[in-house]
Amino acid sequence: MRAIWKGAISFGLVSIPVKVVSAIGSEHSVKFHQMHRTDQGRVRYRKVCELDGEELGPGDIVRGYEAADGRVATVTDEDLADLPLPTSRTIEVHGFLAGEDVDPLQLGKPYYLSPDTAGAKPYVLMRQALQRSGKAAVAKLAMRGHEILALVRAHDEVLVLHQLYWPDEINSTEGVAPTERVKVSDAELDMADTLIDALGTADLGQEHDDYQAAVEELVAARLEGAEVPAEAPAPTGGAQVIDLMAALRQSVEDARGAREAAGGAPRKAAAKAPAKAVRGAATPKGTEAKKSTSKAAAKSTAKRPAKSTAKSSAGSSAKSTRSTAKSTAKSTAKSAAKTPARRPRKTG
Repeated sequence: MRAIWKGAISFGLVSIPVKVVSAIGSEHSVKFHQMHRTDQGRVRYRKVCELDGEELGPGDIVRGYEAADGRVATVTDEDLADLPLPTSRTIEVHGFLAGEDVDPLQLGKPYYLSPDTAGAKPYVLMRQALQRSGKAAVAKLAMRGHEILALVRAHDEVLVLHQLYWPDEINSTEGVAPTERVKVSDAELDMADTLIDALGTADLGQEHDDYQAAVEELVAARLEGAEVPAEAPAPTGGAQVIDLMAALRQSVEDARGAREAAGGAPRKAAAKAPAKAVRGAATPKGTEAKKSTSKAAAKSTAKRPAKSTAKSSAGSSAKSTRSTAKSTAKSTAKSAAKTPARRPRKTG
């Protein structure tokens, strides 16, 4: 990576040679040119002196400051390089802060600090010292035409420099918050907490730039001479909420439905399952109970065939006996029906 700035970190009497390189790659954007609508010719900007109309090159241009009375002061790159500032080639550490003591509003663009020649050991020393203390260094350096306030912290195996906005650069919050009196009930807060839980933990690695993808699709379609099918616009969130609780409840249901559709289990259920498994594995009685249950099941399985056989044999024998008795009775009755009854003899 190309170095933006070269110098050294002043860590007490320890000097750490470093190079500043960008931590951000190409930002998400599709590069468009300005073109003439009728013939698609490129629109060009030329730097022209407004007094004589002459087109100027980079070497003809200097910085200038115009005072209110019309006086002009010109400043060259050499003038800025020769300013008597200790931070022109030094990242001057002024003190240290815990990470949570830094207002996120002040955090600006991040840069990586890379060790320069013979700077490896003091670089690792400072990185490990920051990691062990849990703090970040507040420093100043002059870069790109102005002095910046910076925060140097350890991140993985490198040192990161965050440009900080100066405190007086941050606007006041006056006039931003609602001016009317608003009362939020405990029930509404509880429902909002439920919605936060239902939406779950965000995974920044899964977020995508849908706008850039849509623009790229549009450009590709235009290059091929095709039209991109227009989708129905999503409902906007600008409508006035009539029933806040109803909106919260519906939001919770929608969030839970979306998580279930994506195969996500509720957070609480997922958290309890491993705990049960650990408790079961850690309790000796649970193991003995499991063995006892297995033993009883085996014993029951062993007894079952014998009992079943005995019952089957007894049932079969009783059934055979009943069948024989029934057959004998039927035969006797049939024989008696065929034999005629004797008439009594008459006596004189």
